[in-house]
Amino acid sequence: MSHTTRSVLVALVLTAGSLAGVHPAAADDLPPIAEKTAGLKRLAGLRTCWIDTRGSKVYLELPPAGADGGLGEYLYIDAIRTGLGSNPVGLDRGQLGPARLVRLRRVADRVLIEQQNTQYRALSDDPAQQRAVRESFAFSVIGSAPLAALDDDGRMLIDLTGFLLRDAHGIARTLRDRGQGRFRLDRDRSVVLTDRCKAFPKNLEFDALLTFTSDDPGGQVRATAPEPTAVSFVVHHSLIALPDPGYTPRRFDPRCGSFAVAFYDYAAPLDAPLLRRWIMRHRLEKVDPSAERSRVKKPIVYYVDRAAPEPVRSALIEGASWWAEAFEAAGFVDAFRVELLPEDADPLDVRYNVIQWVHRQTRGWSYGGSVVDPRTGEILKGHVTLGSLRVRHDRLLFDGLAGVEHTGRGTDDDPIALSLARIRQLAAHEVGHTLGLAHNFAASTYGGRASVMDYPAPWVRVRDKRRLDFSQAYATGAGAWDRFAIRWAYTQFAPGTDEAAALDRMLREARKNGLLFITDRDARPLGAAHPLANLWDNGADPVAELENTLAVRRIALERFGLGNLRPGEPLSRLQEVFVPVYLYHRYQVQAAIKSIAGVIYEYSVRGDETPQKPVEPDTQRRAIALALRCLSAEQLVIPQRLRALLVPPAFGTTGGERFATRTSPTFDPLRAAASAADLVLEALLDPARLARLVQQHAANPDLPGLDALLDALIGQTFDWAANRPADQAQVQRVVSATVVARLIRVADDARTPPEVRSRLSLRLKRLADRLRGMRTHDAASTAMAEHLARQIERWLNRPAAPADAPPTAPSAPPGSPIGDQ
Repeated sequence: MSHTTRSVLVALVLTAGSLAGVHPAAADDLPPIAEKTAGLKRLAGLRTCWIDTRGSKVYLELPPAGADGGLGEYLYIDAIRTGLGSNPVGLDRGQLGPARLVRLRRVADRVLIEQQNTQYRALSDDPAQQRAVRESFAFSVIGSAPLAALDDDGRMLIDLTGFLLRDAHGIARTLRDRGQGRFRLDRDRSVVLTDRCKAFPKNLEFDALLTFTSDDPGGQVRATAPEPTAVSFVVHHSLIALPDPGYTPRRFDPRCGSFAVAFYDYAAPLDAPLLRRWIMRHRLEKVDPSAERSRVKKPIVYYVDRAAPEPVRSALIEGASWWAEAFEAAGFVDAFRVELLPEDADPLDVRYNVIQWVHRQTRGWSYGGSVVDPRTGEILKGHVTLGSLRVRHDRLLFDGLAGVEHTGRGTDDDPIALSLARIRQLAAHEVGHTLGLAHNFAASTYGGRASVMDYPAPWVRVRDKRRLDFSQAYATGAGAWDRFAIRWAYTQFAPGTDEAAALDRMLREARKNGLLFITDRDARPLGAAHPLANLWDNGADPVAELENTLAVRRIALERFGLGNLRPGEPLSRLQEVFVPVYLYHRYQVQAAIKSIAGVIYEYSVRGDETPQKPVEPDTQRRAIALALRCLSAEQLVIPQRLRALLVPPAFGTTGGERFATRTSPTFDPLRAAASAADLVLEALLDPARLARLVQQHAANPDLPGLDALLDALIGQTFDWAANRPADQAQVQRVVSATVVARLIRVADDARTPPEVRSRLSLRLKRLADRLRGMRTHDAASTAMAEHLARQIERWLNRPAAPADAPPTAPSAPPGSPIGDQ
């Protein structure tokens, strides 16, 4: 065929595209595919790829374009294969971006990669309705690729190299937003890793090395990168075929405990809401759909990263495998299993559900993510990220509580055995997220710790008044809520079943059986109202469990000493071990405080008939009394015996979490006491809680009010008795100062409503007057009374727009994750 004839034929093939506003490339300038790919490496899969190993280029072969230039729809995911190693920044090894629905479309001499807007849809067979929605909301062109070759039949070759070498994961933006400097992508130091490109029947996988440069890198980059001004990452790209037909979305219910994809359906009838939600779940199909129990067509298999060392690796496999019993209970036989990742498998390959072992410079969150089809909610890949330092910090906690004498012996009080018990639970928890399940922060209060989807505090008990019992520190296996949540999300009903009615019956049965579900928004805020929705707590009665927690803390502190340190370790490391023991009660006291102005409620729908109700008055008063006990000098004083052991950091030691000190380099027991006190005060005096106290007392005078709380708080923390030991008197004065600082901060907080702020201001004025007239028994108390009175008066007399910020609260060492999500 002559060159002229070929050009004419190509022009005819592309006429439809031209009529649609798509301008054909100059065919004379493009060689045929065979000519362009001569000598290149061919990868056959979802689409044929051609790899130029010498030029470090990737070409993608595509079929002829449709009438509108369309070349097909795919799911696209970016990820980072290599991380920064910094928990505060969050660019972790194996971190996934969201799955995006993309459409490839030819326009002139380029192919555009367009991300479709799946948030707005028309679930209708009417093309006009669908088109109206498409044209009403924006879409995004996230990349383009030039044509590199063109065949007579319209098949084309595009150069994908530029698309792969862009900052797809938003690394520069993340570094900037985390205060790590303004980094720029350096194309001269970036290259496609052609030896890492792979093609499979339903997915294509590509790697590119990207280098980012900055003249002023931040502290986290300086701490983790060998050359902070040039930081390199391997970025991964996946192009995935749309899932096969046959998956049926399941409607979301606020009572179900499943994550969901949300979108607006503009084809919804007028008596239905625009907003629709479908839960996220894996595709799981019975061989016999009519059978109550059946084997499945394709089991869900999770793979544990080979980088996890023993005995952690076996613990991860065991803990993640707990989900098998939940699927069995839902009628799926041999539907779930956990194995070791094959040596030749890529953890970022969409075909593998993976539990990946990730290192950071400091401890940090673990998390469970998924590759989800945004159109339906179908989970295509579960991907768990487990921080390797978490298990070591858990062991630090148990070194402090149990001592190190039995380390490695496998006894109930062996810190290693306890840490492995925790990591089994963590593996199950994070895999649960990748199965589509949300946190249930109420589950620790019923059914013997009914869910791995709660955050578990170790349940340590007191035996014989002096001995700590670790035998039930962590639960094992899937709990009652876990089994229900899997059954609700995954049950495959027999043909002909009214699925909506069957699912509703399951939810009502769960409610009848006491399976309460309360998740993050109602548990994480310090001012949250639900008394049973808490992180790192135990027990059906959070106030009673605080009693137990304080008893455990007291025994652990009485026994604390050299027995909490392994032979050969620097004595200064005791400061790090001391922190989680001294603050052992921090989460349980926050749980107990939620009973104060607390409200009991459920996620209800019409027909449930479960109105909210306040926590009983006696329970609220018990919680107030116990919270105030946590502010007493008797609880917070650190004996001289322990102070003598908490020596300054040894030469050559770095890192570790210690209490801040104003007596550097020595340990500051008063700063530690102030930090512990403010953890209580921050929750107790949260603006939302104080507002609810005002409202509940106005509605029912039997319930505690704000005035009663302030009376009790000030009455106890300003009791500077003359007969108190000197060290306790010193701590009590520091607590009093912390109370004043916190009251001022809350009164200045924009979230604090006027009816609360006015009462705080009046109470502070009265307190200043009291301090001015206080008869003290020693010079230190007199000085403190005068100092606090002046501090309050300065605040009361401040200008309308105060130049000085309210007093700063003493900061406690980080808490979460001392166990994690």
